[in-house]
Amino acid sequence: MANIIDGKAISAAIRAEIKEETAAFEKEHGFRPGLAVIIVGEDPASQVYVRNKRRACDEVGFYSKAYELPASTTQQELNALVDKLNEDPAIHGILCQLPLPKHLDENEVILRIDPKKDVDAFHPTNVGRIMIGDYSFLPCTPAGVMALLERSGIDITGKECVVVGRSNIVGKPQAMLLLHANGTVTVCHSRTKNLAEVCRRADILVAAIGKADFFTADMIKEGAVVIDVGMNRRADGKLTGDVDFDSVAPKASYITPVPGGVGPMTITMLMKNTLTAAKDSVR
Repeated sequence: MANIIDGKAISAAIRAEIKEETAAFEKEHGFRPGLAVIIVGEDPASQVYVRNKRRACDEVGFYSKAYELPASTTQQELNALVDKLNEDPAIHGILCQLPLPKHLDENEVILRIDPKKDVDAFHPTNVGRIMIGDYSFLPCTPAGVMALLERSGIDITGKECVVVGRSNIVGKPQAMLLLHANGTVTVCHSRTKNLAEVCRRADILVAAIGKADFFTADMIKEGAVVIDVGMNRRADGKLTGDVDFDSVAPKASYITPVPGGVGPMTITMLMKNTLTAAKDSVR
């Protein structure tokens, strides 16, 4: 049976470290790291995420500000808010909760955020820096995956790593981070031929396609490390990942559960990015 990678415990340990670093930072510089979160409209999932982010800021000792804008907000109004936050010295990280209402241009907002305050690491400047390995921030979910591997004592060097999913938020940056850690990386997607065969080669498999229980035991190599980034809801309302946990766990050496695996790490890495941005602001 696989070792369970406990994302809740690892996340709690990292947050405790961030809290300690934040207290030392405030003592030295006289101010706290500041995070601004923008939410447009009333998407229930987005509202939950924003509440969790504010709670995390309180936990680690950050200053936080939430801007809850009506769905009728115009592009000009949203851009003006981003411009204001870019100039605000008390704000070191700016996050605009996606998705935005359809009449708003997400790319325009991403490009508007100062790359030095882009704690989601979505701005092309930060994406490019990740590509060459010279970065301050990492996208939060892939960064969380790397922290889980590192803190579980899993060496990536020379391992066959398969990432299934090619999104800009998870799949692509995840592949780059595994490559920077000296993994041999294959990226699979909806057009990949013989997907199961490619997955069976993986020493480390990262599943990030958003399909409930898609990866079954016959797709997994004996002793593989299985990282499940998926977050899906079954017909009965229960949360599940992209991996069929019950069939895969007996075959894997390490596996992340859903919930309680990658999920808790994402906001924790956002806190880490915000602290980094605050430190960079005084260099």
